[in-house]
Amino acid sequence: MRFDFTTIPDRHGHDAIAIDGLGDGSGFAPAAPKEGFTSIPLWVADMSFATAPSVTRAIHERVDHPFFGYCQETDAYYQAIIDWHRTRKGVDDLSQEHIGYENGVLGGVVSALNVLCSKGDNVLVHSPTYVGFTGCCTNNGYHLVHSPLQLDEAGVWRMDFEDMERKIVENKIHAAIFCSPHNPCGRVWERWELEQAMALFEKHGVYVVSDEIWSDILLAGNAHIPTQSVSDWAHDHTVALYAPSKTFNLAGLIGSYHVIYNPWLRDRVNKEQSLSHYNSQNVLSMHGLIGAYSEEGAAWTDELCQVLTDNVDYAHTKLASYAGVTCAKPEGTYVMLADCRAWCDEHGMSYADFPRLGWDVGVTWHDGRLFECPGFVRIAVSVPLTQVIEAFDRLDRYVFGQ
Repeated sequence: MRFDFTTIPDRHGHDAIAIDGLGDGSGFAPAAPKEGFTSIPLWVADMSFATAPSVTRAIHERVDHPFFGYCQETDAYYQAIIDWHRTRKGVDDLSQEHIGYENGVLGGVVSALNVLCSKGDNVLVHSPTYVGFTGCCTNNGYHLVHSPLQLDEAGVWRMDFEDMERKIVENKIHAAIFCSPHNPCGRVWERWELEQAMALFEKHGVYVVSDEIWSDILLAGNAHIPTQSVSDWAHDHTVALYAPSKTFNLAGLIGSYHVIYNPWLRDRVNKEQSLSHYNSQNVLSMHGLIGAYSEEGAAWTDELCQVLTDNVDYAHTKLASYAGVTCAKPEGTYVMLADCRAWCDEHGMSYADFPRLGWDVGVTWHDGRLFECPGFVRIAVSVPLTQVIEAFDRLDRYVFGQ
């Protein structure tokens, strides 16, 4: 491979929540491992891979000009996004006016909901549910109505359209949060699924806030279809949110963006996100995005997706070997949702206590209760394959081998 995805980095003391945030008592982070075990970071959606060289090179070049005063988005920033969406996502109608800076995707979710809803309104979301949606929506006074995804006969997570429609009608819902690809299930939605969901939303006048931050991380054989591309109605009634942060491990730089085609909706979201006077561009983040959304960044992303495909293949095979554990194989993202309820039931283990079995031996998976699925664990296999293998060796020896 052209790029390094095998070196195990030492991130201790280098501002990494994935490592230094363990055992903080928040209820979000896993407990620190017992003495004698090192931690393998498999919880927060963060990667143990150095970002693409084009990113650090672009930032270094900007740092060499030692002036960091007020800035605004440049034409190069917008053109990088437009080119990336055209070449990577097949979008040919995106222009600068459709793009708006956001400090973060969750902030963009809140800004959009503040335009589309009144405080206390019901908002539809699928479960299992990304913990960030739960936090930002409830913190801003919205009530989440969950429509559970269902596993079909082939073990694939699917939307339950009948349940979605019933809950939209019963709860007078006019805004839905959509996650594509889905976190934590790893689904990359097929076109017919997107078309059916958008037709349902159109039927009942439900605007869509679509989190597509994972849309570049696709496992072998899968392709992302932008939500806004599946119908004219979806094009004009969807706020889509993107960022280079998941793909290139840039969350600490801050910097996301929205794509909104409808001028009525765009003007109001832009106004809403301006009200705090805090949603402003970071000059190094801007140059980091330009470096990421480049030819070299694209080549790096292609290699990353192959590495993650290999990691998922290995982890899925191992999980399938454990009696009482099932895991639908993800098609995108680097997170895997393992259902351990049958194992817990057979071993008299409470769903609340089960995650600690891994934490104690340094396998820092994430407690499924945070994602509305007790008895599950979310595993982020975004580390070198040798660490994935080591994690499952420990699970073999100390958890599932018992």
